[in-house]
Amino acid sequence: MASKLCKIKGCKMARFDVYPNPDKSERTVIPYLLDVQSDHILGMNKRVVVPLWDSEQFEQPLDTITPLFEVAGQSVLMDTASLGAVPLRVLAHPVANLLAQQQPIQNALDALFGAY
Repeated sequence: MASKLCKIKGCKMARFDVYPNPDKSERTVIPYLLDVQSDHILGMNKRVVVPLWDSEQFEQPLDTITPLFEVAGQSVLMDTASLGAVPLRVLAHPVANLLAQQQPIQNALDALFGAY
């Protein structure tokens, strides 16, 4: 699922890849993490991710920063305000890629950082 840039540069991760939450105790509420880090930033031992919450578990979503997606048949909300970095080693195999949803993802990040 790596992007064209990743394939050229040999990286194994790609922006908008979706990974199972490495914290098994949280998976019923936050089943996935969305990689939002640019494919141009390589060589770091961390990736910037945003939690994807089970849509039924998330209280008071905001349209601008909590867009709704479907991953593996499950409705999930992007909790943009809770983004953070995780070690590469905890991100196993991606289960999906949300590149087709780039615009709502970028809009949420832009709204969070004031670039709208």
